[in-house]
Amino acid sequence: MAYPDVVTREQWLSARKRLLEQEKKSTRERDALNAERRRLPMVLIDKDYRFTGPAGEASLTDLFGDSRQLIIQHVMFGPDWDAACPGCTAGIDEIADGMLAHLSSRDTNFVLVSRAPLDKLEKHRAAKGWRIPWYSSYGSDFNYDFEATLDSGRQPIVYNYREEPDMLGDNASTEVPGLSCFLRDGGQVFHTYSTWARGSDTIGSSYSLLDITALGRQEDWEEPKGRAPRVHGADPTFTD
Repeated sequence: MAYPDVVTREQWLSARKRLLEQEKKSTRERDALNAERRRLPMVLIDKDYRFTGPAGEASLTDLFGDSRQLIIQHVMFGPDWDAACPGCTAGIDEIADGMLAHLSSRDTNFVLVSRAPLDKLEKHRAAKGWRIPWYSSYGSDFNYDFEATLDSGRQPIVYNYREEPDMLGDNASTEVPGLSCFLRDGGQVFHTYSTWARGSDTIGSSYSLLDITALGRQEDWEEPKGRAPRVHGADPTFTD
């Protein structure tokens, strides 16, 4: 195994400062991209999607709970599967209660949705000890409309917003991991953003997740009660 070069403290510091300039550039580019994402147009949801959860049938609006924003993680778990995708499972294992609390304090709810029937979801959730709400979209168009299930028998194969006619090979259909974001305004629900594959890496923190929502980190919102005011530009390491 090859290790990095061994140098003096002065040489290391010089190299570290050069890297810091690149990190600052990347941070500024990411901030600009997040701002562009927040300016993305919205689409009114005019279809009555129905899900099944622990409390029974639920609409898309119900998935918001009391929040204004909703983030759905599309978990790969087909109706004929015995368990969820190992990769999705590993990622959900790492979601902390604190992250969900931070999202909730920013008026954002986070739930899981899969096409497998509810009894399979509940069995898997209980075995893993997850407390995140998990809803079944079985029998609904939701997964197909939001391209979380690709099925050549229903519609052309589009993955990550590109036509991929050969993606399935000999398979009839496949489930796809991703995230979809929604905004509720009064009685209306809007789709604001979806991302797939590596785009789902934003699950790493509440800040990263909020960056993909329409309202972003909501820095102009009132701070939650009992919480110290937050400094704008959360990480001083990367400020100019």
